Amino acid sequence: MPTMEELMNDPRPMRERMLAGDLYRGADPESAEISARANRLIERYAQTKLMHGMEAARPILAQIMGSVGEDVYVRAPFWVDFGENIHIGAHTFINNGLTALDVARITIGEHCQIGPNCQLLTPTHPLDPVLRRDGWEAAEPITLGDNVWLGGGVTVCPGVTIGDNTVVGAGSVVTKDLPANVVAVGNPARIIRHLEASA
Repeated sequence: MPTMEELMNDPRPMRERMLAGDLYRGADPESAEISARANRLIERYAQTKLMHGMEAARPILAQIMGSVGEDVYVRAPFWVDFGENIHIGAHTFINNGLTALDVARITIGEHCQIGPNCQLLTPTHPLDPVLRRDGWEAAEPITLGDNVWLGGGVTVCPGVTIGDNTVVGAGSVVTKDLPANVVAVGNPARIIRHLEASA
């Protein structure tokens, strides 16, 4: 953990530190504008989807996210920090109420199913109370493999990777990596079953 003196003497802009995964503080103007744009587009997406259907709204979703695969379906409402750091694979379904705080990259694989009110949270905060009080934070990426199923209300914590085909039970909190082909439940999520990998 860098000292306060090292943090204050770092010449890099805060956005550059943020994108590098290092401690940063405050919202710089560029990040604030990206966030505001994403939120404007989310409102437009929700209204377009409601009035004209998913096919009409899909191009707006592509403007919000870093990348969106074929036949992705995201129910509104949902919330992001920036949107541009979220990448969603083809044929993935995301139910309403997703909160995806994409200070770091969030990768969602193909054929995933994400239940209502799930949270993908990349931001972290220092344990040091002085640094935390002074507003320093960082972020660690989240990765969901292909064919992952998150039940309703699952929270995925910073830096977590969930392997292909893994199922996480409703209400679970995933604090550590989960391998492929398992079922995990609880807070913190623990493996309760191994699944046979299928072709």
